[in-house]
Amino acid sequence: MARTKSPKPASAEPASGEEAPNPVWFKPVMFGFMLLGLAWIIVFYVSQGKLPVAELGSWNILIGFGIAFIGFLMTTRWR
Repeated sequence: MARTKSPKPASAEPASGEEAPNPVWFKPVMFGFMLLGLAWIIVFYVSQGKLPVAELGSWNILIGFGIAFIGFLMTTRWR
C-alpha cells in the first residue's frame, strides 16, 4: 500500500521574513559600527580636537555617537 506524505506543519517550514536568521556579515558590521563610533570619540578627545576632522570641532562627538547609534539600532534586528 502506497503511503502519501502529509503536508508539513507550519513550524517546519523554512524561516522567512522577520524570523529569518541574519546573514553572516550582520554581526561584524553591527559591532564594527559600535566600535568605530567609540574610536571616533576617543580619537577626538585624545587628540584634543585636532583629529579626526579638526574643522568640525565638537560636532565630532555627535558624529561618533551617530555612528555608534547605527550599530545599536542594528541590535534590534539581530536574531
